[in-house]
Amino acid sequence: IPNNGINSLLTTLCAFLLFLGAVAKSAQFPLHVWLPDAMEGPTPISALIHAATMVAAGIFLVARLLPLFISLPLIMSFISLVGTITLFLGATLALAQRDIKRSLAYSTMSQLGYMMLALGIGSYEAALFHLITHAYSKALLFLGSGSVIHSMESLVGYSPDKSQNMVLMGGLRKYVPITRTTFLCGTLSLCGIPPLACFWSKDEILSNSWLYSPFFGIIASFTAGLTAFYMFRIYLLTFDGYLRVHFQNYSSTKDGSLYSISLWGKGLSKGVNRDFVLSTMKGGVSFFSKNISKIPGNTRNKIGSFSTPFEAKNTFVYPHETGNTMLFPLLILLLFTLFIGSIGIHFDNGIKGNGISELTILSKWLTPSINFFQESSNSSINSYEFFINAISSVSLAILGLF
Repeated sequence: IPNNGINSLLTTLCAFLLFLGAVAKSAQFPLHVWLPDAMEGPTPISALIHAATMVAAGIFLVARLLPLFISLPLIMSFISLVGTITLFLGATLALAQRDIKRSLAYSTMSQLGYMMLALGIGSYEAALFHLITHAYSKALLFLGSGSVIHSMESLVGYSPDKSQNMVLMGGLRKYVPITRTTFLCGTLSLCGIPPLACFWSKDEILSNSWLYSPFFGIIASFTAGLTAFYMFRIYLLTFDGYLRVHFQNYSSTKDGSLYSISLWGKGLSKGVNRDFVLSTMKGGVSFFSKNISKIPGNTRNKIGSFSTPFEAKNTFVYPHETGNTMLFPLLILLLFTLFIGSIGIHFDNGIKGNGISELTILSKWLTPSINFFQESSNSSINSYEFFINAISSVSLAILGLF
């Protein structure tokens, strides 16, 4: 291409079409709309699809074809621009979600934007490093959300609108301590808190973004703060406070001030909801109807089983941990989240014969594929430099909490 061996216009067109395939595959703007809809599947499948398999294909495609893209500056600029838009858009969309799985889906979209930005500025190693660390952290979060959803189904039944609604959760740390601990570690990792996995890769992307362009650096750093904000929003709504499921208007209607006590499936019709009157009795709070004949038989049976909790405090059904089938994978993913970042930590292993410094385990894996982006270096990062450089990254995550 530099020697005009082939038509540059044709090459640019082919590269653009290849990148469009990666945009659709990895949920980049504007072909990102399918990602939240894919959350309808079972949670373990969601973890596999979003964290490790399907959305990773587009990122890996661009990384493998980077020698082609890097010879076309216009395409590289377009890749970095799409990645920047995607990472910011995904973070802002995650802020407005009530569904715990959809929030994590938009979080995945934002992190994929970080990877695409890194590829657009030529930092392919940081992009693939973040692809690996994010896969384990996000799989941990998805399986953790699945454990939460299963625990909520003991209260609201099989109703995704309720069991996945973070507004109805709260205080689950008392009931699902293992899930809470693993979910917190995944949250801290995604926020970029050392020494967890995503800190190492995200910090490298932020550093390279600032070196390449202050514009990309500002947006990437600001979005890192948003990441900490929406991830702790998810965590606090789910595990902190008190359990809110027994004090909500389950019908989710905007015009009714009365409570609907149908906890299963869809809410009752508006005509039925208006017949229920909430009154305070001397013995407690109870529901009764002005016209019982208007209530369907099936509805009356469901109401009967949920009328006693308002009369006796000790008869509530509380969430509980899921079985070992889900807890065991959570603990395995937790170990990877804690230690997988070591593959990208710089070590001084000397200089190879061709002048390429083997500083990381990841470098050894990637050098046979692409070896002309590496820079020679004789020094490793000492502890003092590590703590100094970590301050800026950690401060972004802490700032997002406020």
